[in-house]
Amino acid sequence: MKKFISLFILLFLFTGCIQRQKSLDNNISGSTNIIVKTAKKYLGKPYRYGATGPNSFDCSGFVYAVFKEIGIAIPRTSIEQSKIIGKKLSKNELKAGDLLSFDTSLKGYINHSGIYIGNHKFIHASSGKAHSVTISSLDGWYKDKFRWGKRVKK
Repeated sequence: MKKFISLFILLFLFTGCIQRQKSLDNNISGSTNIIVKTAKKYLGKPYRYGATGPNSFDCSGFVYAVFKEIGIAIPRTSIEQSKIIGKKLSKNELKAGDLLSFDTSLKGYINHSGIYIGNHKFIHASSGKAHSVTISSLDGWYKDKFRWGKRVKK
């Protein structure tokens, strides 16, 4: 009986360690998950130029509000957001939660921003057909408008 109890306690402790390690792994990527989770709760909110939420947004106001909500201060406008410190990331270097910069007018300057959510998709406040916070593909209309991503640090 003592062997059984000892074996049970060891098994319990061992599986407890596995669970603790799993939660540590989740915390490592937790900040990017919280960025995406926070952004997605605004899906469908209407686009309005100059708005920073919570009931409507413009593109940079949406990105600004999402990061602000999780305690990360970033600039308010797309052009200033594109200038934050950090390496400019190509499409194949992106990770969920990265800030994206676009030149949608193809005039040589940043005028749109969004947040990468993975699988070649991003969330943003669109003034286009959706006219709301929506998810779009980096492989569609935005393919030649994407300029770079930045990994935002606290």
